[in-house]
Amino acid sequence: MARILIVDDDPALLRLLSLRLHYEGHTAIEASSGMLALAKLDHELPDMMITDLRMPGMDGLELFEAVHRRYPLLPVLMLTANGTIPDVVKAMQRGVFGYVTKPFEGVDLMREVDRALAVSCALGADMPADCKGESWREAIVTRSPRMEKLLAEARLMAQSDASVLIHGESGTGKELLARALHASSARRQEPLVAVNCGAIPENLVESELFGHTKGAFTGAVRDSVGLFTSAHRGTIFLDEIADLPLAMQVKLLRVLQEREVRPVGAAKSHKVDVRVISASNRRLEDEVAAGRFREDLFYRLNVVSLTLPPLAERREDIALLANHFMRTLSQRYAKTISAFAPGGLEQLSTAPWPGNVRQLQNVVEKCVVLCTGSLIAASLVQNALSSQGAELLPLDEARKEFERSYLTQLLKITNGNVAQAAKLAKRNRTDFYALLARHEIESARFKT
Repeated sequence: MARILIVDDDPALLRLLSLRLHYEGHTAIEASSGMLALAKLDHELPDMMITDLRMPGMDGLELFEAVHRRYPLLPVLMLTANGTIPDVVKAMQRGVFGYVTKPFEGVDLMREVDRALAVSCALGADMPADCKGESWREAIVTRSPRMEKLLAEARLMAQSDASVLIHGESGTGKELLARALHASSARRQEPLVAVNCGAIPENLVESELFGHTKGAFTGAVRDSVGLFTSAHRGTIFLDEIADLPLAMQVKLLRVLQEREVRPVGAAKSHKVDVRVISASNRRLEDEVAAGRFREDLFYRLNVVSLTLPPLAERREDIALLANHFMRTLSQRYAKTISAFAPGGLEQLSTAPWPGNVRQLQNVVEKCVVLCTGSLIAASLVQNALSSQGAELLPLDEARKEFERSYLTQLLKITNGNVAQAAKLAKRNRTDFYALLARHEIESARFKT
């Protein structure tokens, strides 16, 4: 079953399309205009989109371009009348997946839908049959469109052996994303070996990564194969790669180039087949510019890259994650906690979270441990936040931050069109301009 967003200003055709998709076992998400479709995309990322070409206001091509900028991997199918074929040709040159001419037969429509879903970013063109569910990403709890787009890109990247560099602040879940990449790849039956490069003493890094022979140095009482060899035919995850000493960066580069390792004290090298995923909470470009990271190694690791957003930029996930942690931790501590009391989730949702998801988990764990009833009281949440240094924003500041974020999102959706943004916000244009002025937001910056 796929989730398909259908966009048409004709209510009868919209209903007909919806019924046809439901009959085929899919879930239809209806939108009567391009603007409404963009708003729905902020709440739920579908597997594909079907849109009419000719619509009042934002037409199908404008809608496609807006969607394509935000979700470049989402397949879009265009519905068109015979007289607009030249426009469709132009659209396909810009990246539209395909088109169906109206009036259309249901069989023709579903043939194109099936073809689009076969290469959908959510499935991957060459995805093995046993890897088409959601189990590969089950540890990543989200309903954020930004995270869904990231996961769709990750799933496509997983189908190759290209090295992946993950960037994100501490606590955003870089290792979880690396594990999801591995679980969605052809190497998923082989081991994933995770290495924290900053946690290994500098004098032991080489032997830990590449192994050593017995007697190679004091304390080497037996042979060790090393972490790279342990990950043979699988994936090695090099976390906090920026902490790797320069001398070891040279040796790591050689291993990546030659695809072979030489244990400390060994006379010969041996081949190793690993997929490399690395991560850093610092920008490696800045580390290269400062001379702390080798440029050639950076390019070797950064074949493709993913950036995890901080929790403060995906606030729609905070309540979802908090409830998830509350349930799992309640089981761990054998408690019968059913929910947060009124006000508790609101406090969590407005906290700044410099420590991201890891800090949120710690706060919820403290609440679970100290909770004596079936509900986590708001006062317990407040105490846990205070002890974590995650003080709440004052109400005025929280409201101002939300309002600015909301206005910015509206202008992104409408490409800086103030009239359309005001209409979405259900405010008159004068009031909307006043809000923009209050927050010093220039609509022209959002025009493309």
